[in-house]
Amino acid sequence: MASVSATSFSFQPFLKLSTRTSQACYRTSVCVGWSRKSFTSLRSSRFRICAVQAQPETVQKVCDIVRKQLALPPESELTPDTKFSALGADSLDTVEIVMGLEEEFGITVEEDGSQNISTVQEAADLIEKLVQDKSAAS
Repeated sequence: MASVSATSFSFQPFLKLSTRTSQACYRTSVCVGWSRKSFTSLRSSRFRICAVQAQPETVQKVCDIVRKQLALPPESELTPDTKFSALGADSLDTVEIVMGLEEEFGITVEEDGSQNISTVQEAADLIEKLVQDKSAAS
């Protein structure tokens, strides 16, 4: 845990098991705490931000779709950190990748969400979030 003045930060990975959908969600939470003396107007001393991290199977499917959309050879190496632009993709290619992901996973990616996708991992994380949101709404 690192301390900055009266503020402290801690990073806590945890596994959440969903009994409703029989899925395991790997998440990382960021807890931020501060001294009530330094921020007297605040009633809460902690808040939590959770981010969904994609399953390896989702990352692999994203890699397969990117290979197909960009006509890359099957042996081309893609990692979660691979940027679409490094593969030669322009904005139209990225739109086609997103359309392929929507079709494969049965989701709809809003325009705001698709503009924030530049790597395989970002695409996979967004898919996991949208699939979770879709199953929670059902």
